[in-house]
Amino acid sequence: MDVITMGRIGVDIYPQQSGVPLARVETFRRFLGGSATNVAVAAARLGRSAAVITRTGRDPFGAYCREALRAFGVDDRWVTDVPDLPTPVTFCELFPPDDFPLYFYRYPKAPDLELRAGDLDMTAIAAAGVFWATGTGLCEEPSRAATLAALAARGPGRVATVLDLDWRPMFWAGGDPAAARPHYRAALAHATVAVGNTEECAVATGEREPYACARALIDAGVDLAVVKRGPAGVLAMRRDGTAADVPAHPVDVVNGLGAGDAFGGALCHGLLAGWDTERTVRYANAAGALVAGRLACSSAMPYPHEVEALLS
Repeated sequence: MDVITMGRIGVDIYPQQSGVPLARVETFRRFLGGSATNVAVAAARLGRSAAVITRTGRDPFGAYCREALRAFGVDDRWVTDVPDLPTPVTFCELFPPDDFPLYFYRYPKAPDLELRAGDLDMTAIAAAGVFWATGTGLCEEPSRAATLAALAARGPGRVATVLDLDWRPMFWAGGDPAAARPHYRAALAHATVAVGNTEECAVATGEREPYACARALIDAGVDLAVVKRGPAGVLAMRRDGTAADVPAHPVDVVNGLGAGDAFGGALCHGLLAGWDTERTVRYANAAGALVAGRLACSSAMPYPHEVEALLS
């Protein structure tokens, strides 16, 4: 596999009316969702072989998730079900350009947090060009131990082992960044790339200024720190101190929720292609901008010709 991701999956229920509170929305559409899932879809859209390791409920929405993955060209061999837990559903509200509240229904517990280290295909994880894990996977056991074991299984010689910081305080008991930080530190020790916005970097490192965030992530063990700054663009810093400060692409935002996942899939694509840091980040920025201008997440992930057209 070029890319294996591990983490959240679910069904996104998006309103068809923008600027309308959820209580007054009349029509919705259903989409495949979950950050790690969307990254795998984004990588597949760019021509990479991709798979996701996750769990669903044993219910119609779980069947939908697996069918949707296959339709997107994402390998679902490591998607298993949990009989007694429902597949998560997420609703959002659309208040462009920068307000997109999310309402997660992951009760009593999301199946993707029932991933267990003993059930993982460590040989495949170790062999993948890029392995992508998320901070959400660290929020609760047994997923936390499984995520750390998968990261530790990665040996030298692979393209990248990525930790998407993915801070969602509602998934953590108490939502306390200080309590989460040791778990992020443990994961960063096994990662070669860290990706997150400034708030997520602050949770993982205690730093909030972008250059300080990048240096702290490198000090924690990674070789490449990618700090997303929204309209201010992206800072990418290597362990040798070289940095690329890349501006954002202007876009009329429709739904900003999938942009980070499109960025992630394109980042994997650039790393696998062996591009330099600036080219990789510019490409990822363009992919994210395209999705921010569209309603959906998974089905909005761009194809190579779309990214290249925007860059040109």
